[in-house]
Amino acid sequence: MTEVLFTLTFAVAAPFWALMILAPKWSVTARIIASPWIVLPGVVIYALLVLPALGEVLPAVASPTLQGVRGLLGEPDGAAAGWAHMIVFDLFVGRWAWLDSRKRQVPSLVMAPVLLLTILLGPLGLGAYLALRGRWTPGAYRSGGLG
Repeated sequence: MTEVLFTLTFAVAAPFWALMILAPKWSVTARIIASPWIVLPGVVIYALLVLPALGEVLPAVASPTLQGVRGLLGEPDGAAAGWAHMIVFDLFVGRWAWLDSRKRQVPSLVMAPVLLLTILLGPLGLGAYLALRGRWTPGAYRSGGLG
């Protein structure tokens, strides 16, 4: 079951990444990506992996040590849960960057490599977007939300 959930994790996120990267100007993409609920399938997978082991997970994350985290992630269920955790948060960050880039009118050709970097190495993709986003002034950008 763990192997199936591990494999399923990226599969449920990939269509959203494909829309943002390959069809960024399609009106359907904007409607779908506008919803924060796109991360829900990954959240469900994460919950399926973590909740049964909550007794082990909570102490390890409440008072983390390198050995404790290594022990958690060194097991198949822990590695699959860690993967789901990364996929969910990378997608949420990618979604935010994509939405923000649309408001700022960042060219899609600039965003595509940033989004790819976010898929592969999440924090570096976020850093790249934060470094370049100030070059574009928001058009009709409203404060609030994640902006």
